Amino acid sequence: MTSTPDLFESYRLGDITLANRIVMAPLTRNRAVAGLVPSPLAVEYYAQRASAGLIVTEATQVSATAQGYQDTPGIFTDAQVEGWKAITSAVRAKGGRMFVQLWHVGRVSHRSLQPGGAAPLAPSAIRAETKTYVNNTFVEVDEPRALTLDEIPGIVDDFRKAAANAIRAGFDGVEIHAANGYLIDQFLRDGANQRTDAYGGSIENRVRFLKEVMEAVVGEIGASRTGVRISPVTPANGLTDSDPAALFAHVMDVLETIAPVYVHMIEGATGGPRDVVPGFDFEALHQRYSGTWMVNNGYDKAMAEQALASGKADLVAFGKLFISNPDLVERLKQDAAFNELDRDHLYGGGAKGYIDYPTLESVGA
Repeated sequence: MTSTPDLFESYRLGDITLANRIVMAPLTRNRAVAGLVPSPLAVEYYAQRASAGLIVTEATQVSATAQGYQDTPGIFTDAQVEGWKAITSAVRAKGGRMFVQLWHVGRVSHRSLQPGGAAPLAPSAIRAETKTYVNNTFVEVDEPRALTLDEIPGIVDDFRKAAANAIRAGFDGVEIHAANGYLIDQFLRDGANQRTDAYGGSIENRVRFLKEVMEAVVGEIGASRTGVRISPVTPANGLTDSDPAALFAHVMDVLETIAPVYVHMIEGATGGPRDVVPGFDFEALHQRYSGTWMVNNGYDKAMAEQALASGKADLVAFGKLFISNPDLVERLKQDAAFNELDRDHLYGGGAKGYIDYPTLESVGA
């Protein structure tokens, strides 16, 4: 007779063991320093949260054209790799495990962030109905240009090289960001992808770019060190699709063949309502995939425990709660109160609202 999985018990993920089933979700904080190197403050920020079973870093650019927001870190230069090394060393010293989320924003960008002030890159030249963060304020994104057929292999290779850099930087693995309306997600959706070549039209063609990125990264660092994040129904960054159920059924079948170590599933609108598409069947997608299943979006302790007990999840990711509660694992264990989120210092700035949240231990609870 098998016992019910417990949120606080260890979990075997590929070749590594996580101390518990609680994951720190990727959280953009816009604090990178010159050269898009992660801030020295990030060493303390991530180390404070190392009690998570797994930390997935903030979204991290795979190339210079991949950037869409000010002061977000990269992992495509030696200086960036060195900056991340300090972070992974600090997390590992505290017994933590860490994947870096690899990111290309595609059309969710602004010319001021692109090399030479060029237009952002996208599957098709369709502007996203969304804003980005530039010069400490939110502005409309710029109209992108469509990638040419011969440019696509180079972007696939940027993901591969970034994965190799991640291992060099001391990460346990990488999470491919195929969610929330960024480049890979843009290729998936017929609202953003109106190509007529091998990367557009049919569902199979629209999934091709994701498939090639996953295969390149798995080929470089192995399936046991490669995860992927998807968001079938999120309206983030102006993304639409005519049939997300059919699209993501095919996505899951492709992923099942490639066998990444986990799928990170955003249930509903990222950071918003879970029922943005009422009745969407996330469990039907889960049934098509035999690897580790990580769930995300608005989970509390009771929901997390229920998801584990019912077999609907193996790992549960928490986002904003980890910003304001560096010791979230202990607070969940003790059913302790949570710190209030400092919303004024979420994006950009320094230590305030970043590394100054108290722990239960620090306040003598």
